[in-house]
Amino acid sequence: MPSSCDPQYAPAGDVGGALMMIDSRLKGIHDGNAVNDLEQRALAEQVVASLGPGGAEDVLDGTCTIIYMFMSWLRQAHEAQDKDVLEYVVPTLVASMRQMPRSIRPEAIPTMAGLVVAAGMGLSPNLWRKQYGEWTEEEMNPLEATAFLLAEHINRITGDPDFATRTIAETLSLSEEGA
Repeated sequence: MPSSCDPQYAPAGDVGGALMMIDSRLKGIHDGNAVNDLEQRALAEQVVASLGPGGAEDVLDGTCTIIYMFMSWLRQAHEAQDKDVLEYVVPTLVASMRQMPRSIRPEAIPTMAGLVVAAGMGLSPNLWRKQYGEWTEEEMNPLEATAFLLAEHINRITGDPDFATRTIAETLSLSEEGA
């Protein structure tokens, strides 16, 4: 019997828009041109405001889809080495988030860890989260950071600073060609 959190029931959302935000953050940090947190937040708010309420929700769904895709890739990579993805990814993610107290409030960390665990177990992170109520504004930065940190983890594993976002972009391109 399929779970109510099965990815087949989840909206994919605006994966392209979410990927653009994650890729921009990754490139900004690696190029040494990272804007300060307030400027980045203002830019993100401006982009989200231009999308309208439906567009912002689509980007949120897209971010959850990307988290699911990152965790699927990580699960396969870890299983190929007879390792448990949750054992290796979640503690590192939580430790990284704890080092970001200005961007991620401590009370958001368990939710983001649960989101990643759900994705690592093959469940839709968005549907898993929604069973506990609507998303809050306080969860938006931690959600973006979760996607960013997973991308960064994948890039470190592969030794390629663009691997994670390139893989999602290629998958997105292939799905558009098949549609």
